[in-house]
Amino acid sequence: MAKLYFRYGAMNSGKSTALLQVAFNYEERGQRVVLVKPDIDVKGDSEIVSRLGMTRPVDVLVDAQDDIRELLAREARRPGGPTHDGSIQSVAAVLVDEAQFLTPDQVDDLLRVAVLDGIPVLAYGIRTDFRTVAFPGARRLLEIAHSLEELKTICRCGRKAIFNGRRVGDRYVFDGEQVSIDGVDSTYESLCASCYLEESGGALGPKRP
Repeated sequence: MAKLYFRYGAMNSGKSTALLQVAFNYEERGQRVVLVKPDIDVKGDSEIVSRLGMTRPVDVLVDAQDDIRELLAREARRPGGPTHDGSIQSVAAVLVDEAQFLTPDQVDDLLRVAVLDGIPVLAYGIRTDFRTVAFPGARRLLEIAHSLEELKTICRCGRKAIFNGRRVGDRYVFDGEQVSIDGVDSTYESLCASCYLEESGGALGPKRP
């Protein structure tokens, strides 16, 4: 049975690079893959962008209202490789970048693609935002994915980074909108728990009333 995989890590852990390598491996063997990205991720527009400089156009851009399984079936009917036969089963794997931005219902559909359509789905993303709160798509993936794999990166101090700190100018912030992609003043840094708590004054999560 095909499986739904969630490969997660803090920012700058090489998730997009790993996804592009998997796509290359499939295609080197003459197999067709479909690359998916939520359209809320405006970084790179309709491309997957690796911080190593590799880029590749996505096949399917998804918004929050889309039926992702139907989009994948429609993409499979488009001529796209030596194994194309007009059915979704002509796709060897579905690769999803920035999967934390999917809705829980869309993650459920990814499981259906794996189980009912027999296509492996590899979803890459981060677990939590700058407030240490899980993204809805990531939470659902943690709940239902067949396989969970952490992609590791290091903090500025050399320890394993598990959190994503948001900076505005020269200071860290711990309140605000969950999604702020390439904002004018926002940058992000992967932090270990110790460095995160140092910057937050010991607080975890959003401020409570």
